[in-house]
Parts: sequence; structure tokens; C-alpha cells
Amino acid sequence: MVFLIFFVAPAFARDNAVLQDRDAYMADLVSTIKAATVSVGTYSFKDVPMVQFRGTGFAIADGSRIVTNQHVVDAIKEKHRMFNLRIFHKTLPGKGVKAALVAEDPFHDLAILEMEGKLPALPLAKDGSLREGHQVAFTGFPIGFVLGLNATTHTGNVSAIAPVILPSPHGSLIKGDMVKYLKDPWDIIQLDAVAFPGNSGSPVYRIATGEVVGVINKVFVKGKKEFVLKEPTGITYAVPVSFVRKLNRSIKN
Repeated sequence: MVFLIFFVAPAFARDNAVLQDRDAYMADLVSTIKAATVSVGTYSFKDVPMVQFRGTGFAIADGSRIVTNQHVVDAIKEKHRMFNLRIFHKTLPGKGVKAALVAEDPFHDLAILEMEGKLPALPLAKDGSLREGHQVAFTGFPIGFVLGLNATTHTGNVSAIAPVILPSPHGSLIKGDMVKYLKDPWDIIQLDAVAFPGNSGSPVYRIATGEVVGVINKVFVKGKKEFVLKEPTGITYAVPVSFVRKLNRSIKN
């Protein structure tokens, strides 16, 4: 009688190889995104500290244009510091490089800056390509320069794509500038991921494609503002990239 012996590779070995491939892909993707992700702030030898952080941004187009939130720029405007506007990246000089505001969209909380020099630009996803359930990540500076100029990455999934303001059963629940969205509603991206104030302006990108699908602009806070760090809700919102594309097209070369 002849016995045939078959050697079958354990399933866990195959699974481990798949996981290693995924890890390598994600590591390469994060490295690519970080190369284009910057800190937006000001530099002045009169300030203490001389470098002041305001938010995150990322390079698009030819690499000289930086996308961030309108409210990040407003914080600099209010103090009449636009002359000191700087872009910071670990590949740039310690004092950063000068930048100028070239386009802004307060309604969608977006702004585009133009910097001296260029960085690798990130690809923008096509309109309508994002769906609820897609896995995404975002890279930025969640708590300023706590980790220096080393951007950090958070992952999550798209939990909803819905109107920025939903019909309310009672008018008293609609507060402040939320009223303006009733006349011209637009969809915002809700993420199941933890972000912090410094993440404002961070690129949100699909893990599967590496394309930018949105821009972090706010988090849901339960209670007072102080709770955003103490007790994060894990509910984060992003502006769809379609508005970035539209704003970029408005810039006259």
C-alpha cells in the first residue's frame, strides 16, 4: 500500500503574509501623505514662542498650493498676523516658508494658501467616489507641535454622508451660523475617528486609493470645549473635496 503525504501550508501563514502586505502598503501610503502634509502658523522673532501653530494643511496642484480651513486662517487674520503667515514642514527651514492667502470659502470653511517652493502634491478623489463604510485615514498635527514636525495619522471609516444641518423639530435647536445652511444645504462627511483641534485642515484620504476625499474641519464636542481633549467623542466631520477642487479652479493664474 502506498501512502501519499501532502504538505499544506497553514492558513495562518497565508493570512500573515496578507497582513504583512497590508502593513507595508499602509506604511508607504502614510509616508506619501506625510510628505505633503504641513503645519500652518506664524513666525516672528517678537513672539514667544517665535513659531505659533494654528492648524494643518496639505499640498495640491503643483505643490505650491496649500489647503487648510478658513477658521485656521481667520485666527491669524484676527490678530493682524498675515504678514507672518508661514508653512512648516520637516523638509523646510526651521522658520518655515512664507505663504499668502490666494482663495477662501468661508461658507465651506476652506482656504488655499500659496507658499514659496513646492512639496509633493496629493491627488484629489473624483466627486461621488466616496461611500459610507469606506475606510479612511487622516494625517495632521492633532495637538500642535507636541510631537514636533512629525504629523500623526488616525484611521476610521465613513459613518455618514449627510446634510450639514438636518431638519430640526424645534427652531430653538438651530443655533448661530447654522441657520445659513438651511438656505443652501450641502453634504458633510462624518467619520468614526478621533480628531483634535490641531487636526483642522488635515487631509482625509481613502486607504484603498490614497486619494483625498475631504478636509477635517470640526469635531463633535459633548459639553464644554475643554472636553474635546479630556473626553473626545470620536465623531469628526470633514468638508468634501469637491469644494476644494471648485475653490482651486477659482484662482486666476
